[in-house]
Order: sequence, then structure tokens, then C-alpha cells
Amino acid sequence: MKEYDLFDYLRGNEYPGRGIVIGRTPCGKKIRVGYFIMGRSENSRNRVFVEEGNGIRTEAFDPSKMVDPSLIIYAPVRVLGDTTIVTNGDQTDTIYDFMKEGKSFEEALRTRTFEPDGPNYTPRISAVIEKDSYKISILKSAEGDPESAQRYFFEYNNVRPGYGHVIHTYRENGNPIPSFEGEPALFKMVKEPLDDFAAHLWEALNEDNKVSLFVRSIDIETGETRTILYNKNQK
Repeated sequence: MKEYDLFDYLRGNEYPGRGIVIGRTPCGKKIRVGYFIMGRSENSRNRVFVEEGNGIRTEAFDPSKMVDPSLIIYAPVRVLGDTTIVTNGDQTDTIYDFMKEGKSFEEALRTRTFEPDGPNYTPRISAVIEKDSYKISILKSAEGDPESAQRYFFEYNNVRPGYGHVIHTYRENGNPIPSFEGEPALFKMVKEPLDDFAAHLWEALNEDNKVSLFVRSIDIETGETRTILYNKNQK
């Protein structure tokens, strides 16, 4: 499988949309996860990430300019025991509720489909992280056909130190915007402090379209976390 430089990979895409980045540090002791959102419309750009408990949520930067909150206000990150859930929509809550009842990530997402925002039909991307392993999913339409849903699940166990994966909603900019295709992209995680990793990730996102970024380090053995947030709109 082709291996990418994460920052070059993102820097070369004007509009990947929303994305999830997960990888294991070269030392093997920690998992790093990132979630970013981008926007082309004023409504999509009018957002910030805020911490909520041990997760985060989106909220309007200027509530007076919010038009339709249905697909842009949600909790991207929630934690259930040793499991961290990261998604690009309200399926975070679906996964949380199912797993709390002892059901699986896959069972939860089989009850969901892509977003009802034709003609884009934005994919729903989701991930769960447990210790040194993670799962990633994408729910998408069949080449823009709203009558046909496709569900893909990828499982990575005992992830190799220094490697990770990135998935995002859109392949590239367009009108309508084409959905992501194929497996999550493989990247090699360079040895650098969390602050530098987060800064380089933020810098790699298109300056005009980036909105917010969440980055978290999770100690595999102790579960200790550290979180960094970037918001283009500052309160």
C-alpha cells in the first residue's frame, strides 16, 4: 500500500472536507488522533470546537448567523470507558449508545447512512480507538445515487509504531463534491512533540477552507490524554 507524508497529503488537497487522522507514535506508547472540519459556505465556516466533558462538540461562533444546525452542530468526540469515538456527525451518539449496551461499532453504523445533503450526499466517517487498535468506517452513496448506500469497515489491530491512517469525506473539491474513495490512506508518523504534530496538521489544511482542528494524545497503557484545539474563529 502506498505510504504518504501526512502533511504533504493534506496540503495537496484544497477541500478534503472533514477528516479523521489516527496513528501510533514511533515510540509505540501513544495513539494520536485528529479530527478536522472545513467549510465552503458561511454557515459551515461559522463554527468552533469546544471541550465538553472528556469529548468535544461544535457550536456556532456567531449564533445570529446560524442558518441550519442539523448537520453541523454535533459532538465529534465522546469517550466510553477505554474507547474513544470520533465521527463527523451525530452518529457519534449512535455509536456511543450502541456500545454502552454492549453492541458493536458495526451494528451501530448499519442503522445509519450518508448525510441527506444532495447532490453531495456527504459520507459519514467514524472511528473507535481502544488501546493500540482502532476501527474506521465510511458510509457513502454509490457514486452519488441516493438510493444505494455503501458501508465500509476497516480494522487495524496492534498498529505498528510510527504508522497511521487518514480518511476524509471528499476526494477533492468539486460541484457536486466527489466522495472519498478507497481505503484510508497510510501515513508514517514522524517523531515530534504533540504540539508540533498539531501545528503541522493545522498548517497543512487549506487556509481559506479550514475551520477547526482537534488533536489528542492517548497513552496506551495508562489512558492519560492531552488535547489541543485550533479554531480559525476565536471567541
